[in-house]
Amino acid sequence: MKIYSPSAEVDVTTFNLQNSNISQTIPLPFSVSDVLALGGWFKNTACAVQGNMAYVSRLNGDLDQADACLALEEVVEHFCAIPDFNPQLIVHDLHPDFYSTRLALEFAERKKIPAIGVQHHHAHVASVCAEHGVIGPVIGLGLDGVGLGSDGGAWGGELLKVDGGDFERLGHLHELRLPGGDRAAHEPWRMAASVLDDLGRGDEVADRFSAQPAATTVVSMLQRDLNCPPTSSMGRLFDAAAGLLGICPVQSFEGEAAIMLQALAERHGDVDAMPAGYRLGDTLDFRPLLAVLVDGGDVGYLASLFHATLVSGLTEWVAGVAESYNMRTLVCGGGCFLNRLLLCRLSESLAARDIKVLTARQLSPGDSGLSLGQAWIGMYHLQGND
Repeated sequence: MKIYSPSAEVDVTTFNLQNSNISQTIPLPFSVSDVLALGGWFKNTACAVQGNMAYVSRLNGDLDQADACLALEEVVEHFCAIPDFNPQLIVHDLHPDFYSTRLALEFAERKKIPAIGVQHHHAHVASVCAEHGVIGPVIGLGLDGVGLGSDGGAWGGELLKVDGGDFERLGHLHELRLPGGDRAAHEPWRMAASVLDDLGRGDEVADRFSAQPAATTVVSMLQRDLNCPPTSSMGRLFDAAAGLLGICPVQSFEGEAAIMLQALAERHGDVDAMPAGYRLGDTLDFRPLLAVLVDGGDVGYLASLFHATLVSGLTEWVAGVAESYNMRTLVCGGGCFLNRLLLCRLSESLAARDIKVLTARQLSPGDSGLSLGQAWIGMYHLQGND
């Protein structure tokens, strides 16, 4: 693995950087033909690569809003109006129903150029690789709410081996079921109910969450395994912990439960990780930790215990792969790394194992950085076809 420092003599005059459509410019360590990437669903951005420069657009918004879709179209038009910018490849998320995916495929058909789909967490890791100019294989840790996996599943807690335009899934978090599908992402009590059922304590759900009108329905759904798709998501693990501790049964905004958990842990201060709080195997399983949260106690202490044990488990997980694959660099991507407590403690813990951690610098580790990662992977695709 090498980290290149691009020459300071980069040409940024082709793009009008004063235009409000462009928010960031990223120098890259190599050049290929022009690439256009259209990002994901939430916090959408687009990215254009010309020469050895990547130009990331303003934040367009979430693509369930018509204004955000129109903003993305406007950004694409702006990029394509730039003199000498002629994309030879357009890149999008794997999810076929995203507006950004549909727009990319329409664009590719109109321009008679290829389009490729990129797995969500591969793009998260690749975005950080692009920022740091990383060439060569790295360990990637993709932790977020959800992204479509290459197997069609709901991924979100992924340990990857990433080598430019290719990746291999080395492991993932133990899967939890999502009672009600996407609705569980907005109502952490549902994730808590899922954990209780998984631990053989499903008969406690109705009483524990009696304030929730759907509690008995969720019990039935879990018992019948009806509309309860599995997910490896770290974001949903945070939701489950918050729901079990009773601090955020229903979220008023994305990430509220995780933010509250972090704040409680920071106010309480450091604690030691729970001995045997996780199991390592084909998956990283934190159910032993969750079983302790079920029975309650001092909420601040338990929030700190949750973070400390996550760091311990992730450290052992990554360190094991680092030894097996003889790689000493971890690249962290995904919205869960907006949690500075998690990121800083994990970085410190891995540094003690002689493992270097690379994180987002100019862009967010969350979904607004996906377009850069997609473009970076697209560059490798073009380089391989040259």
